[in-house]
Amino acid sequence: MQTLLQQIINGLSLGSVYALIAVGYSLVYSILLFSNFAHGGFLVIGGYICYFILRTAGANIWVAGLAAMLGAGISAILTERIAYKPIRERTNITLYLLIASMGMSIVIENIFVILAGGRFRALPPVIPTKPVNVLGVATTSMFDILSLVTAVVFLGCLQLFLTRTKWGLAIRAAAYDLRVAGLMGVNVNRLVSIVFFVAGVLAAVGGIFLSARYTLYPQLGLITIKAFIAAVIGGLGSLPGAVVGSLILGLAEMLTAGFISSQMRDLVVFLLLIVTLLIRPSGLFGKEVKEKV
Repeated sequence: MQTLLQQIINGLSLGSVYALIAVGYSLVYSILLFSNFAHGGFLVIGGYICYFILRTAGANIWVAGLAAMLGAGISAILTERIAYKPIRERTNITLYLLIASMGMSIVIENIFVILAGGRFRALPPVIPTKPVNVLGVATTSMFDILSLVTAVVFLGCLQLFLTRTKWGLAIRAAAYDLRVAGLMGVNVNRLVSIVFFVAGVLAAVGGIFLSARYTLYPQLGLITIKAFIAAVIGGLGSLPGAVVGSLILGLAEMLTAGFISSQMRDLVVFLLLIVTLLIRPSGLFGKEVKEKV
């Protein structure tokens, strides 16, 4: 019982970090109907900004985290303006955007290989990791509790932004039909920039926690493949689906590691993806959509 509760808490913690990243995937997909595989690059950008500020400027985690979120958000906007906007304005074929996102992912990764080197780096111990007793029956890490709480706070703020603000209403309208939203007076380019900024900010938060949980290196963005799988399981374009899919994935990984073998974690993740695609290709909360023309 103690091991089960501990693995559930660890799974929820890991799943909540996946959720921050998966929601970014789903936000972009809901508007432009393509999977932005450069999303992992924003995670890496956030992680490296946080690392270098903590190491060189001696700032606290709050300042470094804020700088990381701003840096990743602005990088996401620049990526969209440089690589995606010219394609959007010339064609409605989303396959070209998908190919461009793969190229941008490789570009971002290699920029950090050149500038920062390929070695692994550990974030300074700014996030508490001391053990915490839960209900007197299990022990977990303060890090897991903080990552879970942080993810809940950011996802809650995103929900408030989408439901209580003018631009949130515009994003929800554009998720139904971007062209009609533009005809109704929405500044489409600004809306897309806002979506990419929000996705970049969430990726940076996930990047900080993943860098602290594991280590920081230029290829860390590859871990977003699991967040993408979570978004597919939940239903691409569905924000609640991205969260639920991420929690399912995090729990599956930790329960597998705790009761079967840590070497089976990735196998279980991809088996879940295959089963989802075979039984319900649109995901748990997804809807069948046709490409916008």
